[in-house]
Amino acid sequence: MGLTPLRKLDHIRIVLDNDVEHKSKSTLFEEVELLHNALPEIDMNDVRTDVQFLGYRLSAPLMITGMTGGHDVAAEINCAIAEAAEELGLAMGVGSQRAAIEHPELAYTFSIARKCGPHIPLIANIGAPQLAKGYSVSELRKAIEMIDADAIAIHLNAGQEAFQPEGDVNYQGVIEKLAEAVDSLGKPLIIKETGQGLNYDVVYSLRTIGIRFFDVSGAGGTSWIKVEMHRAQIKNERVLAEAASTFADWGVSTAQAVIEARWAAPDACIIASGGIRSGLDAAKAVAIGADIAGIALPVIRSYSVGGSDAIKALIKRFITEIRAALFLTGSNNIASLRKKPVILGPRLLEILRERGVDRELYFEATRILTEPGEKCA
Repeated sequence: MGLTPLRKLDHIRIVLDNDVEHKSKSTLFEEVELLHNALPEIDMNDVRTDVQFLGYRLSAPLMITGMTGGHDVAAEINCAIAEAAEELGLAMGVGSQRAAIEHPELAYTFSIARKCGPHIPLIANIGAPQLAKGYSVSELRKAIEMIDADAIAIHLNAGQEAFQPEGDVNYQGVIEKLAEAVDSLGKPLIIKETGQGLNYDVVYSLRTIGIRFFDVSGAGGTSWIKVEMHRAQIKNERVLAEAASTFADWGVSTAQAVIEARWAAPDACIIASGGIRSGLDAAKAVAIGADIAGIALPVIRSYSVGGSDAIKALIKRFITEIRAALFLTGSNNIASLRKKPVILGPRLLEILRERGVDRELYFEATRILTEPGEKCA
């Protein structure tokens, strides 16, 4: 077995057995408050949570973002996730498919997601460093065909790679490769961070080359720098582990990343992931400009407790909480939530001022956006 499959198994063990979340850095969703409506004038039974995404109608603005693949254990996890997504009508991404590109015998650990979820929007996944190392549209197509995907995510994990014992830290030429892919791939391309967050500048530069799907994956949830800190400790690479500890809370908080991404690309599809730990977090993300929310760590931890059934229970709770958030703000659907008042706390407001985001202009623009998800169709 090559190093890449073994690394994938390391990652699964570490996220299940260790504290891998940001500590001093939060998502800043505690700085976002939805205003309670004591007289909503709607029937909660009539509240709709469905949205459009990649030609599908999701039951709620949720996707299970890419986590794993490339190992027998990962195959079981991907099938369980796909089964839950299939039953409950959600989208799903798989983890980096580099392992299967390098070791074709591992393709089944990813393709099983389509077998177990035949009717879900499914997203392939390749890392940006592989583009810098020579991957082309050909490899991206292989990843898509491997799982019969509806789109492909190119993940940006510079923070993780910087502290990974075998990290790929060359990002030169990635934008040029992305521009080539946008023009010739024939499937939507999603730019996905991995826990350190996108900002205005990155989203703006990539929108100018034609990319219109962004998963902000902000700080406040899983820190992959912290995951690599644990791996470095296991490998007795003390200097690297200590350096990773210094940067364990590095990144752009998820709420900030959502707003900066929307400010940079008003016409884009924005996925809010990174520390989404409840349906209320997801509702807040939509209220401040996201189209859908993504979850990962809670899903794999639920799987470790009770397999696919536990994942389904988790997702049902999230959907119940989204529905409650809509009802308690007087919103009869996801689109109407964007028109409701949102209170931002002083810390988030100060960050937005520092970043040049005009609060009033921003919310005026988001309130006239089309239904959340329409930009993701």
